[in-house]
Order: sequence, then C-alpha cells, then structure tokens
Amino acid sequence: MEITFKLCSEKDLEQLIKVSRETFISSFEKDNDPKDFKNYITHAFSKEVLLEQLRDKGSDFYFVHNQKNLLGYFKINEFGAQSELKESNGLELERIYVIERYQGSKIGLKILEKVFALAKQKSKTYIWLGVWEQNERAIKWYQKHKFKKFGTHPYLIGNDEQTDWLMRKEL
Repeated sequence: MEITFKLCSEKDLEQLIKVSRETFISSFEKDNDPKDFKNYITHAFSKEVLLEQLRDKGSDFYFVHNQKNLLGYFKINEFGAQSELKESNGLELERIYVIERYQGSKIGLKILEKVFALAKQKSKTYIWLGVWEQNERAIKWYQKHKFKKFGTHPYLIGNDEQTDWLMRKEL
C-alpha cells in the first residue's frame, strides 16, 4: 500500500480532533472507567489543547494517507515540548495511531520508518516513547523494533493513575 505523510497545520484541527478521538477510543475505551475515560477524551482532544499543541514549535503532527483515505496519524516532540526527558538529542514519539480498520497492514511500520527518518534529519541520536504497561501488543511490537525499556512514568486517565513504560531506541 502506497502511503503519504502530511504535516498538519491549524487548518487540519477538526480532522485531527476526529482522528485523535476515534483512534484513542477504539484502542483504550474498553479498558478504562467510563467516567474517567470520557473526561480524559473531552480534555486531551479538545480544540484548545490540540490547537496549542499544533502551535508549539517543538511538536509536529502528521497525517498518514493512502490515495483515498486517512489511515492514522502520529505526533513527535523535541526540546521542551517533550513530556519527559527534554534532551536536545532525543525525539519523543508521543502518539502513533492507525485507524482500526487499517491495522495489520504494516502502516505502523511505515510510520516508524518515517519517524526514524525525521529523527535523523533533525540530528537526533535516539527516539523514546511511553506505552501503557498493560498494552502488551504494543510493547512487543516496540521491542521487535529494538526499543528497550528504561523507566516508567505515571499517566492519568481522568483520576486513574496508570503506568507507562518509557522505551528508547538508539539511532
């Protein structure tokens, strides 16, 4: 499948809200308290929050398309926009989501390859990310692609404090 990547801008805000909510809900709703989850979705993927992130010079969102459809998106952060390390030689892959009906088509791998290429263009020496400790499928996928656990951090879904594994891959 031929795919393309499009750097998002403010004019993509409505579509970004839609795909962010859709992919997060399909990935995690069933595993979370409904009230906490609804509160999280309402805030984290609001116009105000996503617009602020789009305007942040240290963050980039990319849409992933084939010739006809939006397949998913990803978000990378550098410098002070990173949620943790904030080291100049690291790039955070904060979000990587493929719309459910396109999962299993190696789109995630193509996104990861794009992130590696972007990191190299930006002269980064490693990529890091946080992944929910209960998301065993994602953890195994990252491990397959040479990411290694180096720590943990808390991640709040409403009032529910969960734990993310911090994983890193040297470039």
